[in-house]
Amino acid sequence: MASPTLISDTGAWKDLKGHVEEIKKTHLRDLMADAERCKSMMVEFDGVLLDYSRQRATNETVDKLFKLAEEAKLKEKINRMYNGEHINSTENRSVLHVALRASRDAVIQSDGKNVVPEVWSVLDKIKDFSERVRSGSWVGATGKVLKDVVAIGIGGSFLGPLFVHTALQTDPEAIKSARGRQLRFLANVDPIDVARNITGLNPETTLVVVVSKTFTTAETMLNARTLREWISAALGPSAVAKHMVAVSTNLTLVEKFGIDPNNAFAFWDWVGGRYSVCSAVGVFPLSLQYGFSVVEQFLKGASSIDQHFYSAPHEKNIPVLLGLLSIWNVSFFGHPARAILPYSQALEKFAPHIQQVSMESNGKGVSIDGVLLPFEAGEIDFGEPGTNGQHSFYQLIHQGRVIPCDFIGVVKSQQPVYLKGEVVSNHDELMSNFFAQPDALAYGKTPEQLHKENVPPHLIPHKTFSGNRPSLSLLLPSLNAYNIGQLLAIYEHRIAVEGFVWGINSFDQWGVELGKSLATQVRKQLHASRTKGEPVEGFNFSTATLLTRYLEATADIPADPPTLLPRI
Repeated sequence: MASPTLISDTGAWKDLKGHVEEIKKTHLRDLMADAERCKSMMVEFDGVLLDYSRQRATNETVDKLFKLAEEAKLKEKINRMYNGEHINSTENRSVLHVALRASRDAVIQSDGKNVVPEVWSVLDKIKDFSERVRSGSWVGATGKVLKDVVAIGIGGSFLGPLFVHTALQTDPEAIKSARGRQLRFLANVDPIDVARNITGLNPETTLVVVVSKTFTTAETMLNARTLREWISAALGPSAVAKHMVAVSTNLTLVEKFGIDPNNAFAFWDWVGGRYSVCSAVGVFPLSLQYGFSVVEQFLKGASSIDQHFYSAPHEKNIPVLLGLLSIWNVSFFGHPARAILPYSQALEKFAPHIQQVSMESNGKGVSIDGVLLPFEAGEIDFGEPGTNGQHSFYQLIHQGRVIPCDFIGVVKSQQPVYLKGEVVSNHDELMSNFFAQPDALAYGKTPEQLHKENVPPHLIPHKTFSGNRPSLSLLLPSLNAYNIGQLLAIYEHRIAVEGFVWGINSFDQWGVELGKSLATQVRKQLHASRTKGEPVEGFNFSTATLLTRYLEATADIPADPPTLLPRI
């Protein structure tokens, strides 16, 4: 059997390797002077405008990237994903997060079965239950309306829903729907996170949503047992069925936990955790907070991009262009990081979410066929909202390492402020920076310019900006639920494009397993040492020393301590 071909062995990859040396001889100051080139590097779809003219690329570069996409069979791989084929080969699963936001009449197959009716069955159940809670027809054990929700989950069961919740909190329509309600997310097993989440809450008015596909995730289930104890201590064990619900597929363990299986909301193996915000994982807690109609707009925005990604030709396809440009920067220019810079405080949790989606998906060292990659895949993602980031890490971006940047701007603010007598509005001030920063990175400032400005010679090296630092700009019309859905889907599909072209499996995450299994050994040792006084054994010198120090310093903890809940 012939050995699998790596993308780096293809003619298109080698062509780009040669081409990058030509591009390195150019400067963005000169590339940006070509108005026709700039015009050709602007793409618009459904109100979203992408401008990638500040990438270190020519039209020839883009054509060569399209040839690379053809060599990688990108379109065929996209079709296979949408057709429900088991493209997650290491787990033998379909990858169908697009089905989570498909229209009710769509047909998306997995294993010969249209999954869309099942999706809508769960969505209808979420709508019904969330409306009963919000209207007060479903009440807690003491008859009080449940106005506060704590969603317990970690990783993909937390970061995506938190991003959407944070983005909706200041949207006028969402504010109206959420009046008098609050939603909190408990993820970290650290008891401090428990304390912060239950501070100021009354168990009588709190509904807890436990999000765990298998109902076995260690951190999530310990947090769930902690909040079960919090509810039981205040209202009695029988109250659990009224105050706790689940997003899970393991109905046996849900019932054993004390939750009515009728109040469990399903999702499927073809939904990866980091791609699950459009499933019950995100839709359920968000519907409890904002109402199903607001969340449905979010799903429609994501669906619009899904259709665009599936049908638009490469040269007009926003996720495809973004994915190919990332590959250009990572694999050919050798830039390992990417800064995600949303000029909207509402998007403050967007970078942390994309950090997981991107780095868990594409942080791989072997091809989908198990062959060691001779090139680096994946990006180091980080970011902060502008203008906060400008006063934090932009120094590095302007005068230190070259880090390609994604600038995300919004035309209309969710919460406009105008002050009489000011030169511009607050949003105009924010957006002035959004428009200026990419040019500052692209053009820089030369010693000659500084000399003409009479800058003292000894300061010229310190005030010189090399420029030629790539960025791209995404401009959204507003930031309502629909636009938030669009933004999410653009980045999800961009990450898939990168994986498809690199030839890796973007939909498994075996890298998170090793640490978990080692933690199990430590957990057993802590239990044995606390309850039986057994010495620390079976670890290397360093770990054994740290564990022993920890046990000695906490020797006052009884072997079988009574229940103690946070006291904030």
